[in-house]
Amino acid sequence: MSSEAARRIVVTGATGNVGTSVVRLLSEDPEVGSVLGLARRIPDWSPPKTDWAAVDLAAERGDLADLFADATAVIHLAWAFQPTHDPAATWRTNVLGGLHVFEAAAAARVPKLIHASSVGAYSPGPKDHAVDESWPTHGWPDAAYCREKAYLERVLDTFDRAHPQVRVVRMRPAFLFKRESASEQRRIFGGRFLPGPAARPELLPFLPDIPGLRVQALHTDDAATAYVLAVKSDVRGAFNLAADPPVDAALLGEMLGARPLRLPRTAARSAIAAAWGLHLLPASPHLFDAVLRLPLMNCTRARTELGWHPQRTAPEVLEEFLQGFRQGAGAATEPLRGRKVG
Repeated sequence: MSSEAARRIVVTGATGNVGTSVVRLLSEDPEVGSVLGLARRIPDWSPPKTDWAAVDLAAERGDLADLFADATAVIHLAWAFQPTHDPAATWRTNVLGGLHVFEAAAAARVPKLIHASSVGAYSPGPKDHAVDESWPTHGWPDAAYCREKAYLERVLDTFDRAHPQVRVVRMRPAFLFKRESASEQRRIFGGRFLPGPAARPELLPFLPDIPGLRVQALHTDDAATAYVLAVKSDVRGAFNLAADPPVDAALLGEMLGARPLRLPRTAARSAIAAAWGLHLLPASPHLFDAVLRLPLMNCTRARTELGWHPQRTAPEVLEEFLQGFRQGAGAATEPLRGRKVG
C-alpha cells in the first residue's frame, strides 16, 4: 500500500489502553502520513505525525463527519467500562457513540472502518476447545459490556449490507494488558484504592480455582499490530486475537508460586455481588458470570489473512502487567495516569 493511500487515519478512544498502542504504531509507520486522535481530553503526549481533537462521541453527530473527511480509515476504539451501576450511561457512550461513529464514517465516505469488538460479544461457548469467528455473537445478556458489544455487532451487520463500499473489520481480542494500563485497569475492575503491592506472590498463599475461569490474554501492543495490519490489508469481517496458552488458576498459581484452591462459583459470585452492591468493587457480578461462559478463540484467520502473530505469550503478558500493577505504572494520558496505592 502506498503512503498516499494511507495518508490519514482517525482513531477514536486514542488515549486509552488500546488507543495509545495503536496511535504509537501508526505514528512510527512510514506509510502513514498523519493520525488524528479523538478523545474526551487532549493529552500531553505528542507522538510524531499526530494531531488531537477533543470529542464526546455520545454527544457528537454532524461534526464527526467533518473530522473523518479524507480519512483512509477510522479505527473505533472508544469504550467506557464505568459506571457499572448505571448501564444507561455506558449505553449512551458505547452504543450511541458507536452509532454516531458508524453514521459519520458512512457520511464521510471513509473506505475502511475498523471496530473494536471483543471476545465479550460471543455467546457462551466451550472452554476445552477454541471456536472461530462464526461462533454466535449474542453476548451474555445480563452483563452490560457484553450486551453493548453484541448490539454493535448487529448494527454492523446492517451497516455492512447498507454500505458495501466500506470495508468493515471487526476485531475480537481477548483480555488486553500492558504495563502502562495497570493503574487504569486497577481502577476499572478492582477499585481506586486496591493496593498494588497486594499482588506480590508472598502475599498470595493460594488462588481461587473457580469452575469455568479459563480465559485468554493478549498484549495490547500485539492487538495494536493487528489493527495496523488491517488498515494495510484488503480484508473485511471478524478476526479473533489471543495469545497462547489459555489462562487458568493452574497457570497463575505456577507463575505466582501459589496453590490453587477450589472455590464454588456461588461463593465467589456472592462475594463479588456483595462488594459490588456496597460500591466497594467496580467490577459487577454480571461481568463475572459472563467471563465464566466466554469461549476460547481460534485465531487462525488473523494469522493466515493478516499475517499476524503475537510476540508475547500469555504468561509474559501477565507478568509485565502484574509488575506494572505493583509499581502503579501508567502513561501520559488521562485514562492511563499512573497511581501507586499501598
